[in-house]
Amino acid sequence: MSLIEEVNSLKEKFKTEASDIRDLKALEQLRVDYLGRKGIISTQFDRMREIPPEERRAFGKTLNEIKNIVSNQLDELKKTLGAIGHKKELLDHTLPGRKDFIGGLHPLTYIMDEIIDIFRGMGFVVETGPEAETAYYNFDALNTPFWHPARDLTDTFYLDLPAEKHKSWLLRTETSPVQIRVMERQKPPIRIIAPGRVYRNDKPDASHSPIFMQVEGLYVDKGVTMADLKGTVLTFYRAIFGPDTETRFRPHFFPFTEPSAEVDVTCIFCKGKGCRVCKKSGWLEMGGSGMVDPNVLEGVGIDSEVYTGWAFGLGIERIAMLKYGVDDIRLFYENDLRFLEQF
Repeated sequence: MSLIEEVNSLKEKFKTEASDIRDLKALEQLRVDYLGRKGIISTQFDRMREIPPEERRAFGKTLNEIKNIVSNQLDELKKTLGAIGHKKELLDHTLPGRKDFIGGLHPLTYIMDEIIDIFRGMGFVVETGPEAETAYYNFDALNTPFWHPARDLTDTFYLDLPAEKHKSWLLRTETSPVQIRVMERQKPPIRIIAPGRVYRNDKPDASHSPIFMQVEGLYVDKGVTMADLKGTVLTFYRAIFGPDTETRFRPHFFPFTEPSAEVDVTCIFCKGKGCRVCKKSGWLEMGGSGMVDPNVLEGVGIDSEVYTGWAFGLGIERIAMLKYGVDDIRLFYENDLRFLEQF
């Protein structure tokens, strides 16, 4: 091995020894071993006389490069070990330990998972869709006419508003567009739920939020009737609120269902006797439902003379507020750990 090769091997030898250093005292000894007056690198300079004159320049250059590498790595090690030592000095071993913070699911996630489990048990499949939708899927395909107030800027968040209103983009106001997308690509029988976040131009208060969670349900097949809808809804609410829960259907109007109905359940606080929460009526309003309008089915290529279907919608926050006794919807979105840790 030539002297230059021997000097180059010092780099690997130094790296190996440096990797074992754990404190400043050992680091100082390593510095003396390599850079001290009688250190390994200093003694290598004394060997210059053994090298032929034409090789001395290359030998000296190599040795100086190695010296700089060793010096820089020693400085870095000193900074690192010094910082670790400082932290150890600040550590008071007499202090009590800190309990690890264990996170948990958000209360709305708990409710969403419970709802999905109930409907999966009844044979429903979970479908999702984009939150940024076109006016076609959010309104037109759902039989909502251009003059309907739900399409106004006061109700809907538009991302753009071109001259042709049905081509504009918006933040979906419900998860019903997922139903249209599923019916476009899949022929009956269809049995789905579509959970997700929706947006409406509401002023935030104790019972309203511009962002909230919703679950839509859809069942399309031959011979589907309103009785199937009522039985499914009753089964769901009894599963989530208890076996004594009853439901009530009140006539209503929705553009995409005919006939349409609002669904009420017996008040979970007074069991139907009447209290402050239900305004002495014994009933709580939960959401809309109805038979899918034939125009909606025909619009996605499903023969309304052969197939019928029903749909319903319900709010996740509404159920969570009732189940957990929360009186302000804003609490779910303020990320206050004092509130969230209760779940």
